Amino acid sequence: MSELASVDWSRAQFALTAIYHFLFVPLTLGLSFIIAIMETIYVTTKESAWKKITQFWMGLFAINFAIGVATGLIMEFEFGTNWANYAWFVGDIFGAPLAIEGILAFFMESTFFAVMFFGWNKVGPKFHLLSTWLVAVGSNLSAFWILVANGWMQYPIGMHFNPAAARNEMANFFDVVFSPVAIAKFLHTVASGYVIGALFVIGISAWFLLKNRDVLFAKRSLVVGASFGLLTSLFLTISGDESAYQVAQHQPVKLAAMEGLYQGESRAGIIAFGILNPDKRLGDDAHEFLGDIELPYMLSLLGHRNVDAFVAGLEDLVYGNAAHGLPSAQERIDSGKIALKALSDFRTAKAQNDTDAMKTHEAILQAHMKDFGYGYFEKPEQIVPPIALSFYSFHIMVSLGMWFIVLFALTLFLTLKRDVQTKKPLLYAALWSIPLGYIAAEAGWIVAEVGRQPWAIQDLMPTHIAATHLGSGNIALSFSLFALLFTALLIAEIKIMLKQIAIGPNGGH
Repeated sequence: MSELASVDWSRAQFALTAIYHFLFVPLTLGLSFIIAIMETIYVTTKESAWKKITQFWMGLFAINFAIGVATGLIMEFEFGTNWANYAWFVGDIFGAPLAIEGILAFFMESTFFAVMFFGWNKVGPKFHLLSTWLVAVGSNLSAFWILVANGWMQYPIGMHFNPAAARNEMANFFDVVFSPVAIAKFLHTVASGYVIGALFVIGISAWFLLKNRDVLFAKRSLVVGASFGLLTSLFLTISGDESAYQVAQHQPVKLAAMEGLYQGESRAGIIAFGILNPDKRLGDDAHEFLGDIELPYMLSLLGHRNVDAFVAGLEDLVYGNAAHGLPSAQERIDSGKIALKALSDFRTAKAQNDTDAMKTHEAILQAHMKDFGYGYFEKPEQIVPPIALSFYSFHIMVSLGMWFIVLFALTLFLTLKRDVQTKKPLLYAALWSIPLGYIAAEAGWIVAEVGRQPWAIQDLMPTHIAATHLGSGNIALSFSLFALLFTALLIAEIKIMLKQIAIGPNGGH
């Protein structure tokens, strides 16, 4: 098989691991805070019913937490096995937040998880409550450090390139940690987890009401889940707006793909609904959509906080737009090749101990460093990500996010009116919205990661350069083994959870 096939297998394996891992992570993030809120009500009111409610959801949380840890550990090892060139090129930067996550956040949540799950009759209620909150905080701290690392891949800052070692090294830790892209990504990602946790709670509670079982438990869980879900889904919308703004500033090609925008526009609108024209190609005269509904001016407002702003399209970014100061991808490819040659010449001069030549070549390299990664491409069109996948994933995510707001609001309103049990269509909608939450979250990750392609690190390292040179057969074998393992873990989790849900908060009585 070709080298390209090997790269594709590595990409597929990492995508498989990430997708499966992100089936477990969001529920951990959201359910941990919901449990903490429920236990706070119990400790405050001293009402035993709230203790049973907390313990029921805590049991489901524990099942999900354990399997999520297993998939996460495997994913981190893949950076050293399948992506060794990437690990070498940016390991000094990328490894730091992952190390902090393991040393600080993961051990924090794991330690207090033991107290939370096993310590009901061994520690006082206030200390137990503190442990529950610390598990929630620790889980979200883990997400923070991981998303700092991912945010840096989307917007690499706070580093300098060392030509002697041919790798990037951290120059400012706080620039990396407090990158606006990393902060926006963290807030939006954890908010999606909170929404999934809330959907899980109201969906399972709706099932109990449909079965006319444990009605008091179900209604109380609905109030907490729907309240938490409504607040966090509204916040999800706000953080999504900020995430899209950061994409517009730092990843304009991704933004254009998300909106199917080929030719740049001032006062550009957002596509509320659209069907892409599958025959459309860069540079031709075909229309982008077979049919669409557009909200005028909103993309300019979203991307630049100005309804009159110009939003670059894919053709502007690939072929250039002098009127708006946009260089063509070919210009950046040429500049990148100068940077790569300067690096090669620097290393030759270093081997010859020619310090004057080293300084000359390093100056050329630094002058073209912003285009370094482009030097690995041969055609301008190679900078364009899969448009259809990015576009449809983005619009599925947004559409489902709007539905969740409506669902939480209706559920909360009818539960407080004590009328929710009679609204069976709404209860079924709540139950079947559990998988929709996961679809929305996975669609969001597709936008983030597929929309960034062909980059492993935006503008610095293409994906095909980041991969380890492994035999495609070996990667295909490990892909198959991981697929079987993760599928088995997922089936096991679902079966165990369904069994615990069927038993219910009162042990089946």
